[in-house]
Amino acid sequence: MKQYLDVLKDVWENGDRNRESRNAKTNALFDREMRFNLQDGFPIVTTKRVVFELVKAELLWFISGSQDVNDLRKLGCHIWDDNAGSDYWKVKAEFGGDVGRIYGVQWRKWQKPNGESLDQLKQVIEGIKNKPYDRRHIVLAWNPGELERMCLPPCHAFFQFFVTQGVLSMAMWQRSCDMFLGVPFNISSYALLLSMIAQITGLKPGWFNHHLGDAHIYQHPEHIAGVQKQLPRTPYALPNLWLNPEVKDIDEFKMEDIKLVGYKSHPAIHATMIV
Repeated sequence: MKQYLDVLKDVWENGDRNRESRNAKTNALFDREMRFNLQDGFPIVTTKRVVFELVKAELLWFISGSQDVNDLRKLGCHIWDDNAGSDYWKVKAEFGGDVGRIYGVQWRKWQKPNGESLDQLKQVIEGIKNKPYDRRHIVLAWNPGELERMCLPPCHAFFQFFVTQGVLSMAMWQRSCDMFLGVPFNISSYALLLSMIAQITGLKPGWFNHHLGDAHIYQHPEHIAGVQKQLPRTPYALPNLWLNPEVKDIDEFKMEDIKLVGYKSHPAIHATMIV
């Protein structure tokens, strides 16, 4: 995962230190890219521990189209609790587990002007199967008309698929990129999504290209200490991903159908999420 460490180091050493957003200062750079060939192994950060069980749980929650954080908690994942209970969202609606029309809702239940619902994820999967060379294999999470109906506007805004010679690749654009906490999670989440869709469309997973918009490191003591601890570490070899080969439908994947084989990492580095 040298690709990730290179961008992390670049932001740390060369980022603009005079930026402040959401009452938090950052080091930030704009428009960086990381490219991962999934045939070289599953891209997951090894210079600190990434809890893959949480990656799986959140992605399956997105795929389900749920906007109830309690559904995510049932999978043993609480990473959305702070966003769900933020002061911003409590002002918008009485909190009862509803996190609004976030990622999965947009993926599976995009509202059309006539009031009908569009399943973008199903549409793109059928497109890959039936018109693999189409240039419209795109899923959007950034819905300007519904941003105020989300507890958190989407950081990873849209993704596109590309098919060539029996290989499925994906590019994802992320507008806001917390390089220390969020991005390691996002890398593995979208690499997993690519692998799952490749399996159900009868293709091999190829390249995951991760486009970073505002790539930043928070000037928070825990984040600063964490970056300083992580940067000198040497990455380990990448693990392999196992998917249950019997699963042929995106909605049929369960936690036990997804496993990492041979994941070795340096110890975890904990830090507070900036909400």
